Amino acid sequence: MSLPTPPPLPFPREESDPPPRVAWASWPVVAPPLPRPSAWIAWGRNVLLFVLTAASIYMSGGPLLVGGLLSILLAHEMGHYLACRYYRVDATLPFFLPFPFFSLVGTLGAFIRIKSPFPHRRALFDIGIAGPLAGFAVCLPVLALSVPEMTLAPAGPLSSGLYLGDPLLLQWIASWAFGAVPDGMTVVIGPVGLAAWFGLFVTGLNLIPIGQLDGGHVTYALFGPRAGMISRLGWWVCVGLIYFSPSWIVWAILIRVLGRQHPRTMNDFDPVGRARALVGLLGLVLFVVCFVPSPIAGSWETLLEALGVLPPS
Repeated sequence: MSLPTPPPLPFPREESDPPPRVAWASWPVVAPPLPRPSAWIAWGRNVLLFVLTAASIYMSGGPLLVGGLLSILLAHEMGHYLACRYYRVDATLPFFLPFPFFSLVGTLGAFIRIKSPFPHRRALFDIGIAGPLAGFAVCLPVLALSVPEMTLAPAGPLSSGLYLGDPLLLQWIASWAFGAVPDGMTVVIGPVGLAAWFGLFVTGLNLIPIGQLDGGHVTYALFGPRAGMISRLGWWVCVGLIYFSPSWIVWAILIRVLGRQHPRTMNDFDPVGRARALVGLLGLVLFVVCFVPSPIAGSWETLLEALGVLPPS
């Protein structure tokens, strides 16, 4: 830190005069410019994680899964990132999360890190909703391209395949393609369909109105501090879903770790306006058609049988 040179006195000062009183607090403080981050910090890590995630997805489902899934995830995160750039909110490029061998699609998704506070609730709303809207916009053509892959097959035991819970939109697409699915039959999706399913799942999960999730951003922007009550209720709903599907254990813990409270913006007083409230209703519709109550189909009884705790029924 350096201070500017004081302005000259209006008249010469004699040696015997007392030293002048200077209002140091009124001087402007000039801070040195922050050093530019290295290429590794700015974008190198992001590129490396993107390549590793692409390789991990490829091992899980091949090139069609890579193209479909990465396009959805990239659109989602770039929606957030570009909105941050528009409002001059400091944010990183997307970090993709490879997860080979132990994940259905080879990744846990992606995220950006926002490093500065939101200037006001309008910016918070736009940044929060931009990701789900962009990801869903790309998910629709991926879902359309998955229809030719879909087939009907007899519904067998879980050992013959993994059964996924269907979001409403995927159910509507299957009904349009096949009509009423006969009893004892199930719809089989290919790698493009799996990319669309995971894209819908990520969109629905992020739109849950809790804490730091995208839905939490939108809810706080619309309702301010009252969003805390909605966030707490939403988390308890997630805990209640564990009764119906053990897969919600992971998501309930993850949501709790992310936090249920949302920090204030720099200006919490200006309303977001009627137009953004209508876009918020659109976000609610997307949540309804994308949300998967039971991502991995199966009850507690099925899980305990697979673990050998209960005898096969």
